[in-house]
Amino acid sequence: MKIALIIGITGQDGSYLAELLLTKGYCVVGAVRNIQNAKESLPTVLMQRIELVVWDMLDQCRMTEILTEYRPAEIYNLAAYSSGAGMFNDAVDIGEVNGLAVARILDAIRAVDTNIRFCQASSSEMFGNALESPQSETTPFRPRTPYGAAKLYAHSMTQIYRQHYGLYGCSAILFNHESPRRGLGFVTRKITHAVAKIKLGLVNELYLGNLDARRDWGFAGDYVRAMWLMLQHPHADDYVVATGETHSVRELCEIAFGHFNLDYCDYVREDSASYRPIESVQLVGNSKKVRNQLGWIPEVGFHEMVSLMVDADLRKLIE
Repeated sequence: MKIALIIGITGQDGSYLAELLLTKGYCVVGAVRNIQNAKESLPTVLMQRIELVVWDMLDQCRMTEILTEYRPAEIYNLAAYSSGAGMFNDAVDIGEVNGLAVARILDAIRAVDTNIRFCQASSSEMFGNALESPQSETTPFRPRTPYGAAKLYAHSMTQIYRQHYGLYGCSAILFNHESPRRGLGFVTRKITHAVAKIKLGLVNELYLGNLDARRDWGFAGDYVRAMWLMLQHPHADDYVVATGETHSVRELCEIAFGHFNLDYCDYVREDSASYRPIESVQLVGNSKKVRNQLGWIPEVGFHEMVSLMVDADLRKLIE
């Protein structure tokens, strides 16, 4: 049985990936900072089928010990420090966890077993102030946040270890991806959670930044499937994973409120203090490569994804 090590299994991507790998017959090991906290955050059904191990993104010796003990065939690094509105916070820690730690992982792989396949969860934030739209694997990177800069370092190290040491390392350049498991700090979940509370009469308004801001939003379950496909390919490479279409925050509100026959105009207030600068060039991914080479296609559309999130938030609040 293949063993897969998922670093950062407690996030939305980690839990979806674990579920996918279990259906494919893998033994899944989740690398976490705190096992008790992980047990409390992961679905009970999932916890019964995986093993957890304590992992420290700053401790390369411990990484080497774990790889030696478990001998995983595949490693997925989904761990990331801060994101969304926090991409400027704690620049040093962001650099350590999101950037330098990936070099530690790659070095540990090189020391233990160069046949281990590695997938790094990179980010569209690496494109930053992009010079072209849509962005593909050949678009120059111009990060504008500590988060994007750290992700770019990790992305570059994955390429360097692949080219110089022959490691099987892939980088998944992920555009925004959402789900009912998204944290409440992200605008998508902030909206769907508020809509559910408004439906139940718990609140009566929602403050948001620029409603005309647009993003390339996909479904997290589709994106982890793309990462798995990358590690099944005969040759390691880097791929943009995106839907290739953008939607505004206003459209998201229309769908989320409309799911309960509500008009977002009656509840949403624009808050200028929450505005983020609008990109001069739209961030939207060109995923032609992953579609053509790996046969990946997104299966959950934007409208369906928002509806799933609203329904899930309503169920959680009722429970």
